[in-house]
Amino acid sequence: MKERLQKIIAAAGICSRRAAEELLRQGRVRVNGQSAALGDQADPESDIVTVDGQPLRRDTRRVYLMLNKPRGYVTTLSDERGRRTAAELVSGCGARVYPVGRLDMDSEGLLLFTNDGELLHRLISPKKEVAKVYYARHEGQANADDISAFAAGLTLRDGTVCLPALLEPLGPGESRITVREGKYHQVRRMMASRNMTVTYLERRQEGTLTLGDLPRGRPRELTEGEIALLEGKTQP
Repeated sequence: MKERLQKIIAAAGICSRRAAEELLRQGRVRVNGQSAALGDQADPESDIVTVDGQPLRRDTRRVYLMLNKPRGYVTTLSDERGRRTAAELVSGCGARVYPVGRLDMDSEGLLLFTNDGELLHRLISPKKEVAKVYYARHEGQANADDISAFAAGLTLRDGTVCLPALLEPLGPGESRITVREGKYHQVRRMMASRNMTVTYLERRQEGTLTLGDLPRGRPRELTEGEIALLEGKTQP
């Protein structure tokens, strides 16, 4: 199957897609001996793609990582503003991996990385409604009306409609929230729509995976059993 060249180059671990686009503009990429341009495609299985005359080596090893992301890191492979990235914390895994969804810079907790494109798509697809569980500290106290509003599906202040979600008060100013989608700053915006300002947010579970006692800032590889559960090959 043909793919854009910048995607193929990034998947080979040479550089980011944006940097790959610059390589194409500079004429440093060839496909089957012919100079390639931005927008060209190739089949990574059958075509020979070279950068500066060196053929790409296709890495078939699949990597699956869980990171306990700290505050202050953006969920991206590189940042134009020079901010610290979550990708830096998994850079020693020996492969170019991509984040599964996002956690905003001020949020912590479970963040997956993989180079398995099919699994990545399955986990972030809104149609799959993968459950994500968060622990939140917030100003204000959740009440029965808030719980009912979450369960019915909130309409946010900007008109965005959310799927039904589970709000569980844990104590004064503490709640557990379970959502099945990944809209921008969703949990914070949902709480704000009910006049509760989130002051701390941590994702503790995604699908069948739980953060457990993984130290903050540290990654670990998923077990074979965890991967099988994510792929739907076994039942929890």
